[in-house]
Amino acid sequence: MEQSKKVILTGDRPTGKLHLGHYVGSLQNRIKLQEEYKQFILIADVQALTDNFENPEKVRNNVIEVALDYLAVGLKPDLNTFIIQSMVPELSELTIYYLNLVTLARLQRNPTVKDEMQQKGFGTNLPAGFLIYPVSQAADITAFKADLVPVGGDQLPMIEQTNEIVRRFNYIYKTNALIECEALVSDIERLPGTDGQAKMSKSLDNSIYISDTADEIARKVKGMYTDPSHIRVEDPGKVEGNPVFTYLDAFDDDQEKVKELKEHYQRGGLGDVAVKQRLTDILVSTFEPVRQKRVEFEQDKDAVMKMLFDGTKKAREVAAKTLADVKKAMLLEYA
Repeated sequence: MEQSKKVILTGDRPTGKLHLGHYVGSLQNRIKLQEEYKQFILIADVQALTDNFENPEKVRNNVIEVALDYLAVGLKPDLNTFIIQSMVPELSELTIYYLNLVTLARLQRNPTVKDEMQQKGFGTNLPAGFLIYPVSQAADITAFKADLVPVGGDQLPMIEQTNEIVRRFNYIYKTNALIECEALVSDIERLPGTDGQAKMSKSLDNSIYISDTADEIARKVKGMYTDPSHIRVEDPGKVEGNPVFTYLDAFDDDQEKVKELKEHYQRGGLGDVAVKQRLTDILVSTFEPVRQKRVEFEQDKDAVMKMLFDGTKKAREVAAKTLADVKKAMLLEYA
């Protein structure tokens, strides 16, 4: 039965605790898929170092934080294989081989990387490791023979580049050692930051975290950006671009009530305080049980690390088999 399951590769960079954007964009989906698919979940510490190489403590300390978030939301160790990326050296070796199949011009054309380079303001001080991280991702995906890779629409160029590498490798070395993957595109709208920015981001300090207490959630919701022209309760307000309503769309189970609230807000007579209080109540009731579970898991971090080590050991066996097939095809089998 296990053998017949399709394989999913997914994961996160350990640069901080996971926030509600991660929950809506990927974690919820992983929880639903964990019964049906064989999921490898990668804590991508190597990739995180491409733009955090001067702060390795940040990356190392957040490996356990991300793992705690995984367990707290309901990702189960018996249904998922959790992996610390840097502990699977086969991934780095595959990356080296794949780099020969990609030109510098192709790497520079990747629209996702171009956008991220601009956001991070690298300019001419672009780390080579950052430029080639799509090739590292291709190694991650192919090492575990992933059939599906959950991504947002902005990550589709990464899947395209991975499949280009697969096709080129198989053609040059006359093999079928690698398989192409398919993007599993989320149809969920990305959550904006609490400040109204397009993206919830740790670096922008505009995030509500899965592990936040009720008081922290209340404080952050209270300070959320709304419609700046909605000064008085009786004023008509805008729903579009208003993060409070975007969050209600994502988390409020009573969507008929949300529709009523939107209509009331748009015609006037509904204040931001009342809408924010509803959102606060919903987020607290949703995530307080998650936070409590996280606290429980936090009491035995050694057990959490053992889970990561066990998963990584299992994953390394899979990656080693792929690497052996790759080296055989490349005539690098000397014994």
